[in-house]
Amino acid sequence: MKKVILGMMVLVLFLGSCSKKVEETMKPEEEVLKVVLILNGTLGDKSFFDSADNGLNLIEQKYGDKVEVKTIEMSYDETKWEPTLLDVSEEDWDIVVMGTWQMTEMLQEYAPEYPNKKYIIFDTSVDYSLPDMGNVYSIVYKQNDASFVAGALAASVTSSDMPLSNDENIIGFLGGMDIPVINDFLIGYIEGAQYVEPDTKVAVSYIGSFDDSAKGKEMSLAQYSLGADIGYNVAGQAGLGQLDAAKDVSRYAIGVDSDQAAIFTTSDPEKAKLITTSVLKRVDNSILRAIDLHIAGKAPWGEVEVLGFQEEAVGFAENDIYMEIVPEEIRNEMKKIESMIINGEIVVSSAFGMSSEDLNSVRNSVKP
Repeated sequence: MKKVILGMMVLVLFLGSCSKKVEETMKPEEEVLKVVLILNGTLGDKSFFDSADNGLNLIEQKYGDKVEVKTIEMSYDETKWEPTLLDVSEEDWDIVVMGTWQMTEMLQEYAPEYPNKKYIIFDTSVDYSLPDMGNVYSIVYKQNDASFVAGALAASVTSSDMPLSNDENIIGFLGGMDIPVINDFLIGYIEGAQYVEPDTKVAVSYIGSFDDSAKGKEMSLAQYSLGADIGYNVAGQAGLGQLDAAKDVSRYAIGVDSDQAAIFTTSDPEKAKLITTSVLKRVDNSILRAIDLHIAGKAPWGEVEVLGFQEEAVGFAENDIYMEIVPEEIRNEMKKIESMIINGEIVVSSAFGMSSEDLNSVRNSVKP
């Protein structure tokens, strides 16, 4: 009898030990952070949306299997935007990322209905005076600061003896739409140009869309014909038309959002060598930064942040082409101007909050 009891005790101890080992090996895995990006456009614009998508690539590279990321192209068809936002909100994504002012009202309507979801909206901000916006983090950029440097460069180029510069003191600006965020680029560009050459004239055109590159090319050709020897495109995919125009007439250009010269270095080196630099709107860096903050428990949910040079959210491409075709004297001056903006010696105006009358006055004052 004692042997039976002893045997049963050994068996219980053995099973208990096995059970403990099974529990240890079957501990729940660390939760995976699921992040989805919905684009109210398509990839392939070589600038804004491609940069946003690269933000998810950076997240995946940094966090590996601790995250799951996905990009959804909603196209430029506005009827697809609201249903997609609702779909991803119903699914098991932890964070939904989107951009541009066109998504603001939808997000303001639906974010309160999904309080357990987190939303990041970039290049615009929701209205935080509305109730239940505590699960939304808005990111806006100091594109006016970076554009000031672009304007200073453009004015320096047009008044230089660079091979493709002419005697006309005219530079070009091609915007996607006549809206505050695009005009914020414009105001900085004009002020930067006038900082270097007060008499600089700026030919300004708006395409009316962000995907009509043919119209972008047509408008850019008109600016070059007017006498502009360098143009700046702030129009997403439509702005690629300006780069085509620059190649057609052998004039200089300034890219936007991504390093557009680097993009064309292999596929179209003739075009790439005309892109003096690009104003970098680092949507990718800002999205990665947002996820870093969230993981660290420091994301400012329920707030808007304005990011600039210091956060590496805007910048100025200093690639091999820039170093080759822009004279050292001009490059040194651009570096000095950037430093002056960072330390507050130069304060750049913004189109946000500017009245229509004041904006028109600025545009008319530099009209060729």
